[in-house]
Amino acid sequence: MTMKILVEECIVCGACEPECPNEAISHTDSYLVDALKCTECVGAYDTPCCVEVCPIDGCIDVDADHRESREELRLRYERLHTAG
Repeated sequence: MTMKILVEECIVCGACEPECPNEAISHTDSYLVDALKCTECVGAYDTPCCVEVCPIDGCIDVDADHRESREELRLRYERLHTAG
């Protein structure tokens, strides 16, 4: 699965955006996670960095609409970080 920022919980502090190794978090009116780039930090870290730095418990959670295995997330990470 990928991560999802719960807009109604987010205080728009911006702590999550620079921590994402895949640049999957962007800001318009609120912070959003691009499911095509998010790997739950698989390939880079042991746990999702955005969750670790978020000051609001439960603001960032797994997105049940995007279910992938750890292997699929690892392969996505490798594709995102391979020069091509």
